[in-house]
Amino acid sequence: MGVETLTFGCRLNAFESAVIKAEAEKAGLDNAVIINSCAVTAEAVRQARQAVRKARREHPDARIIVTGCAAQTEARAFGDMDEVDLVIGNQDKLKAESYAPMVLGLPLNDKVQVNDIANVRETAAHLIEGMDGHTRAFVQVQNGCDHRCTFCIIPLGRGPSRSVPMGLVVNQIRQLVARGYAEIVLTGVDITSYGPDLPGRPSLGQLVQAILRHVPDLPRLRLSSIDSIEADPALYDALGDPRLMPHLHLSLQSGDDLILKRMKRRHLRDEALAVVDKLRARRPDIVFGADIIAGFPTETDAMFDNSLRFIAEAGLTYIHAFPYSPRPGTPAARMPQVPRKQARERAQLLREAGEKQFAALCGTRLGAIERVLVERGGRGRTEHFIPVRVADAEPGELVEMQITAMDGDGLIGHIVRAAA
Repeated sequence: MGVETLTFGCRLNAFESAVIKAEAEKAGLDNAVIINSCAVTAEAVRQARQAVRKARREHPDARIIVTGCAAQTEARAFGDMDEVDLVIGNQDKLKAESYAPMVLGLPLNDKVQVNDIANVRETAAHLIEGMDGHTRAFVQVQNGCDHRCTFCIIPLGRGPSRSVPMGLVVNQIRQLVARGYAEIVLTGVDITSYGPDLPGRPSLGQLVQAILRHVPDLPRLRLSSIDSIEADPALYDALGDPRLMPHLHLSLQSGDDLILKRMKRRHLRDEALAVVDKLRARRPDIVFGADIIAGFPTETDAMFDNSLRFIAEAGLTYIHAFPYSPRPGTPAARMPQVPRKQARERAQLLREAGEKQFAALCGTRLGAIERVLVERGGRGRTEHFIPVRVADAEPGELVEMQITAMDGDGLIGHIVRAAA
């Protein structure tokens, strides 16, 4: 069966799973399932454990390896599972030698091979040939986080912030474009913190400008989630280039000032709105998504209403809303908790508000000509990241489509020509 990877969580994990597969195969690993886990919520950890059990049932003779953030933060719990053969921490999961014991059949004193990630100070650049199942390529530019939001366990799983040198990022993107990728997504844990650890202290905006300048054949560049308060002047300027996609996902978390303070976020409500207005002034057609936590400890109905109203006030069209999940070892887990049922109900209201905004956005595109990146399964994405039904085109193609209708998931149209 070769090496099968199962990915949970963020886009960075998706990129890293491609690296993990390549490195494990380089080491000679075969007949193995590697689970790249997420620790953001208790549900994500539960899903990883469930995947371990399922993998063992379906592949009784395979080696089962668990890595990723949940493996880093809850290493012993995964090591105690009978189904698991090896647990590898985030520091070592991208190294071929980490899989050597499984390849060589070497005895392990402890199947939990997880080091203290707080001591890591560098992030290596990994060039991947491509990403299975993806028509866009993710490129890691940063890892780790130096902030200590009260709800978040990720710094314990990822370690301190560290950046990939600009030249290595540009070189990887240049090679991926030469292999035919029409869209590159820059990803990391906290990409707007890019650069202070590098010579010259470049910013994310300067990195984006360097990519657009030095890879002129790149059709589309997209950013993953950003922390709005860290957006730098060069990033605003970069939005003037049409190859930088007019879609940004904000790490917002709440629309209420008191909750933001209790989260130890570095922005307030009006500051986030001001950033949205400033970005929209620079790029009038830009659209925004956001992460919002529902039912954070101490959140009252009035505080929640501030988050709900923020969606309309900021014109957010893609909402990733999820009920707060206490993570052991974080300050928020010791705060007075909102009932789980109420948190779930609030998360659903946030999603519904986002769906209304998204439908309104789709309505504005009727009759328009959209440049669409064709994906697998008869779908594609516009520059604004709106899903579109696509027929008679190959995955990875850029086409121009006349939008004729909407459906429950996005847009419907027909191809008028290949994109220039």
